[in-house]
Amino acid sequence: MLKIAYHPIYTHPLPEGHRFPMIKYELLPKQLLHEGTCIPDNFFEPRIPKDEHIVRVHTTTYYQDLQNQTLDARAARKIGFPLSDVLVKREVIIADGTIKAGEFALKHGVAMNIAGGTHHAYSDRGEAFCLLNDQAIGARYLLHEGLVSKVLIVDLDVHQGNGTAEIFQNDNEVFTFSMHGKGNYPFKKEQSNLDIALENDTNDETYLKILKDTLPKLIQIQKPDFIYYLCGVDVVASDKLGKLAMTIEGCKARDRFVLETCNEYQIPVMCSMGGGYSPDIKIIIEAHANTFRLAQEIFF
Repeated sequence: MLKIAYHPIYTHPLPEGHRFPMIKYELLPKQLLHEGTCIPDNFFEPRIPKDEHIVRVHTTTYYQDLQNQTLDARAARKIGFPLSDVLVKREVIIADGTIKAGEFALKHGVAMNIAGGTHHAYSDRGEAFCLLNDQAIGARYLLHEGLVSKVLIVDLDVHQGNGTAEIFQNDNEVFTFSMHGKGNYPFKKEQSNLDIALENDTNDETYLKILKDTLPKLIQIQKPDFIYYLCGVDVVASDKLGKLAMTIEGCKARDRFVLETCNEYQIPVMCSMGGGYSPDIKIIIEAHANTFRLAQEIFF
């Protein structure tokens, strides 16, 4: 059975100007249930994980500053959200959703988190609405527990996974692959193990050709036994924070290829949703829902 991490805290309201991106976390589960893609048993509720899982990735000082809200003003501004106890709790619970979804993926081949994909969080700081790096925390958890030995992170959000690249820059157990918009944030990018920077207005055909030429070869060379997939839908042309020219159908074809490739190579995959900022919420929900529909179709 497909297992999906979701907690009501995902929809925690933010001050005016920050609320719109959060709406999808409420609407997406409702859409999946309404259309019959999922049933209530598909969803599980993550909790507060042990601190040790967090500090394998993030420095103790940074994590304590988050919990105590003692970050200096400049560091807090880089995060972008007004800090609060409930916001930090939300990020910690999202990380637990990714930890547990990783365990479910080992059992069932695939698992998802309605939220997550917080790839701009560095080991010692947060950036761009990312406080804790959920997939990095999940990867280190599986490796520490001896459940996997080599992880591949496939980050197809329109923005480079700069925090993820920094966290794993000297880690031979994790290979980071980021395919992103060349002209998008972050404007000073980190170095992933493999970065593919796409020109503005890259269309479906070009994008899919590059991906199909890259991912199978990468798997054959790196031989991962687990994949984290960051499947942001901010690659579509209507996205107000993206600069690519993909259609919803092209985004769906991207997800199909990644999930079918994982299934073909029999590599468990855990998916975090990442970004999606089209002005029309229906486009965001449809693009994200496609990922869940495909997981059900391909794996179950």
